[in-house]
Amino acid sequence: MARRYHITTFGCQMNKADSERMAGILETMGFEYEDNAEVADLILYNTCTIRDQAEQKVYSYLGKQAIRKKTNPNLTLIVAGCVAQQEGEALLRRVPELDLVMGPQYANQLEDLLTQVFNGSQVVATDPIHIMEDITKPRRDSAVTAWVNVIYGCNERCTYCVVPGVRGIEQSRTPDAIKAEMENLALQGYKEITLLGQNIDAYGRDLLGSKPDGQHLHTLTDLLYHVHDIEGIDRIRFATSHPRYFTERLIKACAELPKICEHFHIPFQSGDNDILKAMSRGYTHEKYRRIIDTVRAYMPDASVSGDAIVGFPGETEEQFQSTLNLMQDIGFDMVNTAAYSPRPGTPAALWENQISEEVKIDRLQRINHLVSQSAQTRSDRYAGRIEEVLVEDQNYKDKTQVVGRTRANRLTFLKGTIEELKGKTVPVKITAVRPFSLTGEQVVPVIA
Repeated sequence: MARRYHITTFGCQMNKADSERMAGILETMGFEYEDNAEVADLILYNTCTIRDQAEQKVYSYLGKQAIRKKTNPNLTLIVAGCVAQQEGEALLRRVPELDLVMGPQYANQLEDLLTQVFNGSQVVATDPIHIMEDITKPRRDSAVTAWVNVIYGCNERCTYCVVPGVRGIEQSRTPDAIKAEMENLALQGYKEITLLGQNIDAYGRDLLGSKPDGQHLHTLTDLLYHVHDIEGIDRIRFATSHPRYFTERLIKACAELPKICEHFHIPFQSGDNDILKAMSRGYTHEKYRRIIDTVRAYMPDASVSGDAIVGFPGETEEQFQSTLNLMQDIGFDMVNTAAYSPRPGTPAALWENQISEEVKIDRLQRINHLVSQSAQTRSDRYAGRIEEVLVEDQNYKDKTQVVGRTRANRLTFLKGTIEELKGKTVPVKITAVRPFSLTGEQVVPVIA
């Protein structure tokens, strides 16, 4: 009987994409997916270290599997991703039952690393490497939407963030390699592609070549034009953006290219300039506001989401209020919020002006209340409108419904069967609005 594997993924979209690629490698090696981790023969935790809570959850899961391995020595235990990169050999000292510790840059090399493990080695793979072009076939979680990595790593040095240390320097894939992967996905029937990068606006800065005016030959804007006309792909998204590099030329391209969805995820982190400077973010709240004003000048109905950190070292109540003011002024469709979490190896973790947990929790509750209010206000504009919804899956809480997303990335439920509607774009009249989702009725006929 084939050996069974289970992958648990923590963290960002990049991690989800890496997990799909590693699952694809395991299946080419003859492993079969197992939903129940307790009976799998190979357990892989693809980890996130951006918050302490996520990191501690990994150790909790590992402890249970380490106990299981004492009675089942054939169990293969793997920690991949950012915790693996950060901790390296220290993980083996903490959990000696581990077989493989591998940083995110090694996702494509899982088969080679496992060959060493199966030959009796305990392997740590965390040295910086050049990421090889991805020729693996991921095991995609969806048959409708897919991630495509366009740039790995990050060269920014935000004082709170561990990502550059664990994901390495920026490495862009070539435009033709990205286009070839998207063309292959189109042939498989995928309808929507999300282009991924830790700092996607930095795409192409490391690729050779420049234009006559000295500008980079390869930019995210150029890439969007390069891949836009792939037959069969109906929608294109991209994430995650950085305000420092978000240009009017990019916004204009998104307005001109019909397949680019009207949804922009642009983290702002704080609404106070002194805090932004302490974070080394490289922009002011005034510049951020100008970016959103420009987006809405070109696309008035665009959806805008962001990220915010509360309780950063030294943040005063007045500075926190500046963040709330920014959010109220802009009116976000969605904001991912987090209380500041000191991370090993980052400058801010060593500062003495840390904020108490009580204050962080209070501010997180207050900002989340505003997030819900803003999301509801933004949802209200959809009431009674007809929206194009790309159907992705069954609603498992109500089997009479399917679920998909609008072009602006609003989760939308409607009556129907997945057998009939999966992968189709359906005109839906919105009948109910909630802060983070919509419900509607299908309007005949189906668009595609």
